[in-house]
Amino acid sequence: MFKELNPLLHSELRLAIMSILISVEEADFVYIKEQTKATAGNLSVQIDKLSNAGYISVVKGFSGKKPRTTCSITTEGKVAFEEYVENLKEYLKI
Repeated sequence: MFKELNPLLHSELRLAIMSILISVEEADFVYIKEQTKATAGNLSVQIDKLSNAGYISVVKGFSGKKPRTTCSITTEGKVAFEEYVENLKEYLKI
């Protein structure tokens, strides 16, 4: 019997965000937007969902006079991502 894939991470854009953040200490909104090719509005909504779940932390501030949003993965997010990958491997029989 297969374990259910985490529906929060099963979204293409949320999975892409988590995949970026799992390998870096932090990433700013502009970098994530460039990497995922998502619209700013859609990316913002998906970042909020991941943040509300406790999977990422979001820090809003300024770089000079420009607003800057920085995201990083939480311990809970790392665990959820690793479980998702393991469950996916079971589906793929890897």
